[in-house]
Parts: sequence; structure tokens; C-alpha cells
Amino acid sequence: MSDELLIIEDDAMLGIDLKRHFERGGGWRARLVRSLREAEPFVFGTGYEGLVVLSDLHLPDGNALELLERARGEGDSREWIFLTGFGEAPDAERAKRLGAFDFLTKPMDRERLDRILTAARRGARAQRRIADDVSQQRSRYSPAAFIGRSEEAARVRDTLARLCRIPLSSIIISGETGTGKGLAARILHHSGSRADGPLVEVNCAALPRELVESELFGHEAGAFTGAKNSHRGFMEQASDGTLFLDEIGELNLDLQAKLLKALEDKAIRRVGGERMIPVDVQIVAASNRNLQELVAEKGFRADLYHRLSVFQLELPPLRSRNADLDELVDDLIREFNAIAGKRVKRVPEAVRALLATYDWPGNVRELRNVLERSVLLSTGEDLPAEWLQIKPSGALAMTTASGDVISLPLDGSMGFEAMEKLIIEAALQRDGHNVMATARRLGLTRETLRYRMARHGLQKATAPHGQA
Repeated sequence: MSDELLIIEDDAMLGIDLKRHFERGGGWRARLVRSLREAEPFVFGTGYEGLVVLSDLHLPDGNALELLERARGEGDSREWIFLTGFGEAPDAERAKRLGAFDFLTKPMDRERLDRILTAARRGARAQRRIADDVSQQRSRYSPAAFIGRSEEAARVRDTLARLCRIPLSSIIISGETGTGKGLAARILHHSGSRADGPLVEVNCAALPRELVESELFGHEAGAFTGAKNSHRGFMEQASDGTLFLDEIGELNLDLQAKLLKALEDKAIRRVGGERMIPVDVQIVAASNRNLQELVAEKGFRADLYHRLSVFQLELPPLRSRNADLDELVDDLIREFNAIAGKRVKRVPEAVRALLATYDWPGNVRELRNVLERSVLLSTGEDLPAEWLQIKPSGALAMTTASGDVISLPLDGSMGFEAMEKLIIEAALQRDGHNVMATARRLGLTRETLRYRMARHGLQKATAPHGQA
């Protein structure tokens, strides 16, 4: 498919020659106009999708840089190339300042002009892909993406809509695992004032302990063994955009202090580096743990907590928004039908009743996994009950690979922390206190498992020699 090229040239013979040249040899579909006024419908209209503008600088009705300046003011992302019979330095500087791709003096070498047009086409295509992606993400991650008709869901949507309209420097999102903290972070970015910037998502619990500082702040070549090249850290990558720090409560206190200093200074220093690098990021921090309690227990820095908590958004668990279940179920079934080419259309009443009487300890994430499995294994238009694998009782059965079962009460008699301790303790016993094997079984890093063992008072002193 050919790309659109707009040529603005008042010299009729030259304009026709350029149009013919690029259509025959460059794979362009060219439009030729002879004045700024004739160009306006193509530059500002909605029916024209040209990638590149090739324009004479001085036209009968004005300087083409005026047209570029107006276009940039309205968000134009095309690549502009200017031709002039005079090499005026002020015009060249102004063209550069306005983001023109190139500024050429006539007469121009055709081979060179072809190379410049080809490069401009690549740049314009890349810019268009970025713009299309931003537009799609904005549409996908609007506050309406937090689905539900319950009062709790409506409150979250209203709060997200308000937050997207203000330039918050940081926010803390809290809630149980699976309640949609990642979704809320993406809504805040893609519907907020920083949507044109990058969104960098980091799971702090998954970062190797010895590399956390390097991953967050970057490093210079030779900073440590294996650092062959310099590396831009997450904060630097997220500059002018949003840094989403999930499970921020897992960061150690030393890293918390360095993060606080970076936020206060709006600058970072790479590991092994000497210069300060300016960064401008919005921080969205999330945790399924109570950060205020961690502060009281000296497990989280109070000054960092107060720096981050410009606003706090708490997401409700799925069991408290049962009215949203039908809408969530229907939406997820449509999604997985589209992905897997299935044709599930109905949810039998018995299945809806089973879904409604389950407590969903994993919240929307667990619901998503249950429905993905059920849709993928379906053979007809009804959602099958056999693949739900949930029980409407007060306990959740967890089966290990060997067939062992742990029963966890969901009647409120045991909190999440106690459940986590029980699971880790049982898994350690199952693996003979081999920390590496248990970490693999639970899908954790060894460092994360050690941290959680220490937090629950599960000492590894009983581990057989060589298995820690």
C-alpha cells in the first residue's frame, strides 16, 4: 500500500516533476498544492492521512513555517521537509525548533532527497504507530474499564475519573490480591495527564534482591561484575510518564531511603555513576499489605509512606461487590470466546448460583482464571460447571502436585497473614525444608521466600545441610 505525500510547491513545473518522480519511483501517493491556503484542508482536515509534507519555504501567501507552527499546535505528528532557494539560518533554526525533519537548499540532489523521504516515512510510520497505541490504550483503560454496577464499583470509577483530571505526583493503591490494582494504575496513566509518556510496571517482590538498586536506578558500565554496558533503570525509563511499583512493601529499607531521595530531588544517580540524571515521574504504588501497619512495625519508612500517600485509593474485594459478578462473568466470557474461538453464550442458573456463593479469596484475578479455564475447556454454548473447580463452602481446598491437600477456612476465623504462614509452613514440610524447592513450588524467588519465612517466624535452622 502506498503512503500519502503532500507536496506544497508554487513552481508548477517543479511541483509536477516532484509528484511524478515520487509516484513512479518512491511508492508514494502524492498530492500537489501550490499555496498555504490550498494545503490547509490536507493539514487540518479529517479526511487526509498523509505521512510526510514536502514544502517550499516561501509561498505566494506566506512562509510555510507558519503553517507548521499551527499544525504542531494542533497535535500534528507528520514529518515535514522544507525546500528553499536561500539558506536562511534563522528559518533553518526555527524549522529545527518546530521539529522539521530536514531543511534543504535548492537545487537538491534527487538521490539524497529520495533517501531523506524514505527516512521521513519510517519516522512518520513509527510516530503513527505510537499515536494509535496511545489512542487504543486510552480507550481501553478509561475509568469505565473498572466494571460493575455496585456502589463500591461506582465509587472507584468516580474516584479514578477525578484523579485522572489532576496532576498527582504519587498515589497509593491498596487492596487484597487480585482486586485490580494493576488495572487502576493503567487507568490512572492512560486516562491521565501523562498518557503520552511511558508506563513502566515493576513488581517489587519479583526483583532479585541483589539487583533491585540497579534495576530501579540503572548502572554504568563496569559498576559491578557482569555490568558490561550502561543500563537505564526503571525510574529513568519512566521519566515524563508513570512508574507503577506493585508490592512496594517488599522493598528493603535501604532502597526505600534511596527511592525517597530520588523522588524529593527529582533526579537519580546510576550505580557506579557520578552525575545526577533528572527524572520526572508520577509514582503509583500498590500493596496488598497494610502499609500503615508496616510503618508502625518499622517495616516501611514513615517518610516514604507520607511522600507517596498524596492520595490513597482502596479497592474493594470481590465478595463485597457481589452485584458486579454477573457483569464481570459475561465480560470475561466474551473476552475468552474471542481469544480461543469458543462460543459460550449461556451461564446456567446453577453455575451462576455456585459463582455467587463462593467467597473469591483471589478476587477478580481468581474469577478470571476460573472462567478462562472453563471457557477454554467448553464444548458447547453453556458454561460448564465441571471445570469451575470451586466449592461454595467455608473452605478452599488447595492441592499440591503430589496430591496433598491444605484446607483454609474462609469464614473469617483465619486472616490472610495466617493463611500465608500455614501454606509456607506446609510447603516447607512437604519439601523437607528445602528452600529452593519450596520457592519453585510456590512460584517465588528464594529471596522472597526467605523474607516471608522470617516475617512469619519460620526459621530455617531445621533445614538439612546443603538444602537452604
